[in-house]
Amino acid sequence: MGTATLERAPTEGTPTSRSSKAWWVEPLEPYARADVRRAVWCLATSVVPYVALWVAMYYLLRVSYALALVVALPASGFLVRTFIVFHDCGHGSFLPTKRANRLVGIFTGLFIYSPYFAWNHEHAGHHATSGDLDRRGLGDVDTWTVAEYRSKSRLGQLGYRLLRSPFVMLTLGPLWALVLEPRKLPFRGRRRVFRSHLYTNLAVTVMIAAVIWAVGWRAFLEVQLPLVVLAGGAGVWLFYVQHQFEDAYWTRSGEWSYADAALKGSSYLRLPKALQFFSGNIGLHHVHHLNPRIPNYNLQRAHDENPFLQTAPTISLWQGVRSLNLKLIDEQSGSMVSFAQARRSCRR
Repeated sequence: MGTATLERAPTEGTPTSRSSKAWWVEPLEPYARADVRRAVWCLATSVVPYVALWVAMYYLLRVSYALALVVALPASGFLVRTFIVFHDCGHGSFLPTKRANRLVGIFTGLFIYSPYFAWNHEHAGHHATSGDLDRRGLGDVDTWTVAEYRSKSRLGQLGYRLLRSPFVMLTLGPLWALVLEPRKLPFRGRRRVFRSHLYTNLAVTVMIAAVIWAVGWRAFLEVQLPLVVLAGGAGVWLFYVQHQFEDAYWTRSGEWSYADAALKGSSYLRLPKALQFFSGNIGLHHVHHLNPRIPNYNLQRAHDENPFLQTAPTISLWQGVRSLNLKLIDEQSGSMVSFAQARRSCRR
């Protein structure tokens, strides 16, 4: 089966236009149709239980903080699921109209403290450059090649090691990605992106102030902080393992193919059903990257009914955990390697 090479995918929407359809567009079109009833159900099983469990955690603080932390586990899962709704709205796939997607996206963005339009702009860059060695750094995890790592100073190498350590990525990373970085105002960026940051910051400030007024600052932190760390850590890990596995597709711009980046550079993370529910089917990442207009509730059906999608790299939950040890791109072998593997190859 051949693949169509695209020089650049557009910044938003589907990767192809109606006038020049790629080979995968037509077979996936039936799944790229939003269903209002399924979308409403997905929204209701995301935001509503998250808010309910947040309140439950607050009342459990009076009984036992340990019990509150137990409830934080499913609550953080529903927060991840809420993020997936936000994510789909950004691709215009969750609901049938642009206005509906925008309103729901802005609304769900408040729960994850993320500016809707600004996040969409950055995430579109990720879709357009995923797997391209010459266009790294757009909405993805910083990843160096072995040669780049060796060319850096000891201080630079240490900084990269810290950035890529599981502890930093899964604990400090969520605090930076959800709490701190979105608060920065991009004065030199697009006006729409600037306004997205500004208005979201104002709305989040009002929302947090109202909650603190109702429950107190200490209770707010005792409930919200573990949720941010747990949900954010899960989100960072999901995003990481979907493009950072041993045989992930990485190539230079001259040889880069949108289809190959989706089908070879995005994994099918096969999760237990409960985790697949909480993660909004995002483990079917190869389907999502090939056609981001497919809503999360149609991803599994698209995968099951199209054999060409079933050729994508499949990794298990345990393999996804082990992939955290992969740190560098080895251009010679065409695979991702650990620091130890890179060091051994240097000695040969």
